[in-house]
Amino acid sequence: MAEREGFGVLLERLAECRQLELGALARSADVGESELNSLLRGGGPSPALLRQLAPALGLHTSDLFVIADVDVPVDLAPADPTAGSLVPQLVRNAVALSPQQRKVLGEFVTSLPQEARELPVPTPPAFKHYPHGPGSVLMRLAHNRNLRWTAIAKTFLAATGRYWAAATYGGVGRGTTPVTAELLADFCAVLDVPSEDLEAVTGLALPEAPSHAKPTVAGVAELIWDMRRLTYSQLQEARNLSVSMQRPCAT
Repeated sequence: MAEREGFGVLLERLAECRQLELGALARSADVGESELNSLLRGGGPSPALLRQLAPALGLHTSDLFVIADVDVPVDLAPADPTAGSLVPQLVRNAVALSPQQRKVLGEFVTSLPQEARELPVPTPPAFKHYPHGPGSVLMRLAHNRNLRWTAIAKTFLAATGRYWAAATYGGVGRGTTPVTAELLADFCAVLDVPSEDLEAVTGLALPEAPSHAKPTVAGVAELIWDMRRLTYSQLQEARNLSVSMQRPCAT
């Protein structure tokens, strides 16, 4: 099992990626510099502090909770745990659309209202209690996009053109499958996170990986993120729209 690094170490790396002194980060996040120094000495971050730091770092707030190994609050968690199974098909459809059609689909997804949560945030099953390590961080970030193992495999294939079995991703989380340069690039693409940030929080040193891996089709990673706040029925609406836009116009 990999030795667990304190959040202060990860925060310092993220700040260095942005060429930010901790004092400047503290001012940007409107927190006391003493709070950040406490993290550097091994202290744990409070949920309130994570909420303040995330915008200053340019990260999704719930992603910073994942990076800090703090439970994602209910209000920041994916809205409907059953909806993730629809994400791969929507990504496949989105990839097949023209840029303008993809823009219309993205605007439709973001226009849908946030509905009240009907199901509780599920407790991760035992096999998703990953040991500390780089693969654990990557997989928990993927789960934060409402993707389980099978949905991860299908979504990554649709977005990047590379297929890895669902069990392979499970092995990544458990630390039994090494994170290759190709895998890291795929995570960068689907998570829409620069490789420098993923290297900072995982401790991986993969100089051959692209510095800013992106999906083959622009806008797909953002769509994946936006879909996490929708319910199953709302994603069905989005899927139906994506299918209708693929049909040839009648002449």
